[in-house]
Amino acid sequence: MAGVPAFYVTTPIYYVNDKPHIGHAYTTVIADALARWHRLIGDDVFFLTGTDEHGLKVQRVAEERGITPQEQADTTSERFREAWAGLDITNDDFIRTTEPRHHKAVQRLLQAVYDNGHIELATYEGLYCVGCEAYYTDDELEDGNCPIHQRPAELFKEDNYFFKLSRFEQPLLDWFEAHPDAIQPESKRNEALGLIRQGLRDVSITRTSLDWGVPVPWDPDHVFYVWYDALINYATAIGYGEDPERFARWWPAVNHLIGKDIIRFHCVYWPAMLLAAGIDPPRHVWVHGYLLVKGAKMSKTAFNQIAPGDLAEEFGVDGVRYHLLRDNAFGPDGDFSYEGMVARYNADLANNLGNLLSRVSTVVGSKCGGVGPAPRPDSPLAPVAAECYEAAAAAWQRVQPAEALEATWRLIREANAHLEANEPWKAEPGPAVDAVLGDALEVLRIVAILAHPAVPRACTEVWRRIGLHGAPADQRLPGAARWGGYPGGFRVEKGAPLFPRIKEP
Repeated sequence: MAGVPAFYVTTPIYYVNDKPHIGHAYTTVIADALARWHRLIGDDVFFLTGTDEHGLKVQRVAEERGITPQEQADTTSERFREAWAGLDITNDDFIRTTEPRHHKAVQRLLQAVYDNGHIELATYEGLYCVGCEAYYTDDELEDGNCPIHQRPAELFKEDNYFFKLSRFEQPLLDWFEAHPDAIQPESKRNEALGLIRQGLRDVSITRTSLDWGVPVPWDPDHVFYVWYDALINYATAIGYGEDPERFARWWPAVNHLIGKDIIRFHCVYWPAMLLAAGIDPPRHVWVHGYLLVKGAKMSKTAFNQIAPGDLAEEFGVDGVRYHLLRDNAFGPDGDFSYEGMVARYNADLANNLGNLLSRVSTVVGSKCGGVGPAPRPDSPLAPVAAECYEAAAAAWQRVQPAEALEATWRLIREANAHLEANEPWKAEPGPAVDAVLGDALEVLRIVAILAHPAVPRACTEVWRRIGLHGAPADQRLPGAARWGGYPGGFRVEKGAPLFPRIKEP
C-alpha cells in the first residue's frame, strides 16, 4: 500500500526436532501482539513465522523414530501450526525451509555471496554441537560441553565451503555505528559488538556428510548448513530473487524477534552474509532473554518443557497470552511459575478488567434500564485515558509489552477507583449516575482497543457487551483512543464473568 508505513515482524523459525513449548510461545505471542498493535495504528503489516527443517539434528531424530526426515518435519511443523492457531496467532505466512520457494532463495542468495568472492573451499576439522548445529572452539566450550546444551561437542572433519566472515569485521562495526538502534536492547547490542570486536573467523557453511539440506548450486556434493539455510527464510517470504518490488517494500521494515542464544547468528553471521550479497543488514533485531522455569532454561533434556495448549485449558487463550506479555520485561531473562500465573490472572484479568465490566453492566442494567449513557466531555478520567494511551503507544514502539499493558491497566484501575468513589449503585437514577457510568463505559471502549493485542478474545467480547458494532481490531489509533467515542444509547449486556477467578495453589 503506497504511502502507508510498512512493518515486517518475524519470529525465529522453530526447529522440528521437538514439539512447541512456552518458550516458543513467548516469542511468538510477542510478535503477534506487535503485529496487532501496528495494524491498529494503521501500518501495513506482514508477520512471518515457520519451521526450520533441515540439518543433522532432524536427521538423527528421524532415524531414532524410524521415519524419514521429511516425515519428521511434516509432523512437527503441523504441531507448530496447531499451537499457533490455538493461541490466536495472526501470522500472514508460515514458512517451511523444505519448500521449493525457500530452496530457490537460499541458492540465489548464497550464489550471490559466492559470485562476489566471499565463499571458498577448504578442509575443516572442529568441535561441533549437533543441538546448535554449529561449530565451537575449545575456549567457547565449557569443560568440552556446548554452553547452550551442556552436551559434549563432537569432532567433525570434512571438506567444506567457508564464508569469509573475517572480511566483514569492520563493515559490521561501521553498519552498527551508523544504525545504533539496529540491535535492541542496548545490553544485547553491546554483546553483539563484543562478538565482532574479539575477532571474526571464517565459518563453514556447507556439509558433505549428510544430504538432508539445500544443495549447493555450484557444487551439488555439498548441502548448506542448517543455520545459513534457515536465516534466509526472512528474505524468502518477502520475495527475494522472485519479486524485487515486494522485497524492496518489506526488507527495510524488518523487525526480527529472537532469543539471546542466537545473537551470534542473527547479529553477526546474518548481517555479514547480507552485506556479502550486496543487501543491507536487518533494520531491527529485538533480543529477549530466556523464559526460565525454576531458574533453568527450558529444554528437552531437562524435562521442563510446558505445552502452551495445556496452560490454555486452565487459563484460557487470553490468560496465557496476557501472562507471557505482562509478567516479563522484554530483554532480561524472565521466570515462569504456575503460582505467578494464577496471581497475575486473578489480579489483572479477573479482579480488574473482568470486575470493571461486570460492575458497569450490572449497574447500567439496574439504574439505566440496560442502556449505556454517553461519557462526559470533561470527565476526570479523560486526561488519564490520554496519558495511558501515550504511555502504551510509546512502550509498544520500544517493544516493551509489559510496560504497554501496565499503562493500559492503570486506566482500568482508575476507572474502578472512580466507581468506588462515586458508588453509583447506591444512588438514585439520574444525570449523576449516568455521568459516572458513561465515563466507565468509555474507559471500557478505549481499553478494548488498547488491550486487544494482548487479549483479543476478551476485548472483542467487551466491545460486544457494551453494545458497539464491529470489533476492536477494526479501529485505528490514535483517533480511536480519543475521549468521547462511546455514543451512548446502546444496550449493555450483563453476561458471565469475563475471567472466572482461579483458585490459588
